[in-house]
Amino acid sequence: MSATETKTGSSEDSGESEKERLDRNFQELLQGLRVALPGVQVLFAFLLVVPFQQGYADVTDFQQKVYFGTLLCTAIASACLIAPPVRHRLLFRQGVKEWILFNSNSIVQFGFVCLAVAISGVILLISDFIYDSTAAVVATAAVGLALAWLWFASPLIERAKEGAKRR
Repeated sequence: MSATETKTGSSEDSGESEKERLDRNFQELLQGLRVALPGVQVLFAFLLVVPFQQGYADVTDFQQKVYFGTLLCTAIASACLIAPPVRHRLLFRQGVKEWILFNSNSIVQFGFVCLAVAISGVILLISDFIYDSTAAVVATAAVGLALAWLWFASPLIERAKEGAKRR
């Protein structure tokens, strides 16, 4: 298996040309973003209106810091998840689709890390505001662990298993 086939996740017998593989992989990346972006946008919109709500005057210094960190993580996640189509438009027909695809994949992965932190931050913020510190820590840990397992650990373990099989 060549390096290109390994990178694009396609085998020689698929009958796809390199261009077709890159096009398919890029479409798969964009489809994943179509699923993730509405959630990021809703989270960002929620965070943008929070300071203008009446109850915001009652938040603690800790909650303000959590809010601001969560807002920043959501903004960074938004930027990372919106980057691939922007890059594609700016570099349209420049012959660099492979660079766009692989670079965008790395950026999107970082965006998902920021999104996981932001989701955990929102859980921490809301549960600390409504309940107490103990409930906030338990809820945040549960959500953080679920995201870490579902989004990162489980797929990385599978990738390691598949890599070991190929050796």
